[in-house]
Amino acid sequence: MIAGCSAPVHVEKDDSIDFSNYKTFAWVDKDGTEKNDKNRTNDLMERKFREAVTKELDKQGWRMDNKRPDALISYDVLVERSSRRENDPIYSQPFTRTFFNPYSRRFYNVYYPSQFMGYDDYEQPIREGTVTITVTDAKTDKAVWQGWTTGQVNSHNLTSKEINNAVKSIFRKFDVAKR
Repeated sequence: MIAGCSAPVHVEKDDSIDFSNYKTFAWVDKDGTEKNDKNRTNDLMERKFREAVTKELDKQGWRMDNKRPDALISYDVLVERSSRRENDPIYSQPFTRTFFNPYSRRFYNVYYPSQFMGYDDYEQPIREGTVTITVTDAKTDKAVWQGWTTGQVNSHNLTSKEINNAVKSIFRKFDVAKR
């Protein structure tokens, strides 16, 4: 999701839950039935998220079961405008000056190198994307695990690479839930 280094991942879990009891999952359709969904602006991004999360849950030994799941999986993406404070060093321009010496009747060139003059501080507009994945107990309808990461994104929609990187980095901390 984030260009360059991986963004920090945060995880919250219910310590009273034994995660070894969870073996099956189903997706939560928050907005309504898939065909009548009002927010189907990016169906491709929806599929990419579901594929990435399903792949990571498969690695954990979970399988998809839409009839009697142990856990319900949902995700949320928020992309918002923000700004980052940056500063650049400023140097003077190097120059050469010519002097005339009347005693020797000659011209001399004197070179003045560039000098550090300070910093130019400014605000750089950026877009920050936050991906949140929530695991909810299907019987009690209470959230038992939630992981999220925030980082800089290049556009309003996330690319496949950004989606996969974000989901992988969040699920790296999923095994903590098993302890």
